[in-house]
Amino acid sequence: MDYGGGYSTTSYGAQGGAGGGGFMSGSQGGSQPNKGNISQSKDTLRPCTIKQVLDATQPHPDAEFKIDDIEVQQITFVGQIRNISTQATNITYKLDDGTGTVEVKQWIDSEASAMDLGAGGGGGGGKNNSSGLVEDEWARVWGRLKAFNNRRHVGAHVIRPVADKMEITHHLLEATYVHLYCTRGPLEPSGGKGANGGGQMNGQYGGDGDEMGMGGARGMPSVSPNARRVLQCLKETPQNNEGLNVQHVAASLRMPLTEVMKAGDELLTQSLIFTTVDDSTWAVLDL
Repeated sequence: MDYGGGYSTTSYGAQGGAGGGGFMSGSQGGSQPNKGNISQSKDTLRPCTIKQVLDATQPHPDAEFKIDDIEVQQITFVGQIRNISTQATNITYKLDDGTGTVEVKQWIDSEASAMDLGAGGGGGGGKNNSSGLVEDEWARVWGRLKAFNNRRHVGAHVIRPVADKMEITHHLLEATYVHLYCTRGPLEPSGGKGANGGGQMNGQYGGDGDEMGMGGARGMPSVSPNARRVLQCLKETPQNNEGLNVQHVAASLRMPLTEVMKAGDELLTQSLIFTTVDDSTWAVLDL
């Protein structure tokens, strides 16, 4: 995975309440942004998981919440709706993304709606924006993290159904990317030397050099010689996105099929390869 470079601003497709937001990385020059040293606009938008929402810190009641020790104003996340409760002034949704559950409140009286939605206007109106939100379906939320009576909830600017389930995977990857950027900084290009010297890259993700000829993307775990040969074959043999079948590997290496299968099990256990179309077709897991 090419992890590095700047993380550009984005509205994340919100129809209201998130204009001009977006996570902003620090300097894009030679200096490495450190934890807590990332510049943000006044009204940033941070993609996160619900666990990060629940673990966010608040130095004092009037302070902004912090995720990864960085202040956040607006947040966005996805979750499956577990419960919907309608009151006179708001609709409360309980969302679960697999990392935790949190309540999301959307105000529906006119005064609170005008205050929450601001210039976003038409896209985030309470009742209109609730269309299609049903229990057990996924939703995307934009809002602000709040605390009341020692209980946290998210005050939603916008909440809408997730139409494409790939948005869930995309969001979780995006939240992971931003978390790593905030806590470890960007990585140097492959083969570069990190700030700490040696072969360790910034953020401490990579290994030193091309260990055992495996490309240097990460340190090579202790595996048998046969496993190394199989991995080398998988890395160097031209193939399509489906990877290579064990029969092809055995023929290429002139190795008994039983030995190839044993080596493959060893590599699968180390998470160096993964199965694709079936249990006998493998591809290299490049990190």
